[in-house]
Amino acid sequence: MKKSERLNQELIFLSDKHSFQLKDLQSEFGISKRTALRDMEELESMGLAFYVENGRHGGYRLVNQSPLVPIYFQIDEVQAIFFALKALDLLSATPFKKSYSQIRQKLFATMSDERKHRITEILDVIHYYHVAPVSEQNHLDLILQAMMEDQIVKMTYTQYEHKRIRLQFLELFYRNGIWFTEAYDVQNKKWGIYRCDCMTDMMIEEETKDTFTKEELKALQLEYEKTYHDISFKCRLTEQGKEKFLKNHYPNMRLETIEDTPYIVGGYNQEELSYMTHYLISFGKHVKIEYPDELKESYLTQLQEMMDQY
Repeated sequence: MKKSERLNQELIFLSDKHSFQLKDLQSEFGISKRTALRDMEELESMGLAFYVENGRHGGYRLVNQSPLVPIYFQIDEVQAIFFALKALDLLSATPFKKSYSQIRQKLFATMSDERKHRITEILDVIHYYHVAPVSEQNHLDLILQAMMEDQIVKMTYTQYEHKRIRLQFLELFYRNGIWFTEAYDVQNKKWGIYRCDCMTDMMIEEETKDTFTKEELKALQLEYEKTYHDISFKCRLTEQGKEKFLKNHYPNMRLETIEDTPYIVGGYNQEELSYMTHYLISFGKHVKIEYPDELKESYLTQLQEMMDQY
């Protein structure tokens, strides 16, 4: 480990401590007593405030500081941060209200002109492309708040029909231009995956007390996966089909290689037959359904409907 990297790691290591001994640094970073002493001198010059306690059980005691001692980043780490901000800037909505372009400007203000120029040159030649959000989403911050505080949210859900539901959220994720959440329908006692852009008239139930912990929600999710997806399926893939699967797949399916041939295997519920058919159609000629027969028939029916359009 380079010296500058070690000093940064030492700052992080000490950030939540009130006191420590030199041997703590020696043990944690595998350095000699002489190197640890030199590092303490450099950490002090970087702004780490401490004083020495003498005696048999003495050592170093840190002075409470606010803000925290700054962490120093290497140039390649700074470049990685700016690239990540550039990628996040492509999302029109996130659970955070802060503007990523504004954060980038603040970071730029702390840097030398030479380093700014270097980072700008790199960002001009490296690009990140992904599916842009397909619809506007204004409630992600409310969903995140309810998720972190184990609260229930009542809303109108509009994906298939307009209906009032009450959900407790577990996870929030972004896939193919759409924000989704995994949540428990507390009214119908049913687990599900919901599109965030189909939620309107959302309100947190402040007075509700009988909510689940995150551990309890995860247990409900696990039980759902075991019992809900009760129809097994298996589909053979070409190599191009394997690549398509790796780019886009769902929790109820996995990739298996049998005698050098890739397969999609998993389970679905009868309610999901249409969704499974639509998903497999997207593979074109790079998938062949092995079983069950009802999935084959649904697939062929949808193919015929597509052909009848011409």
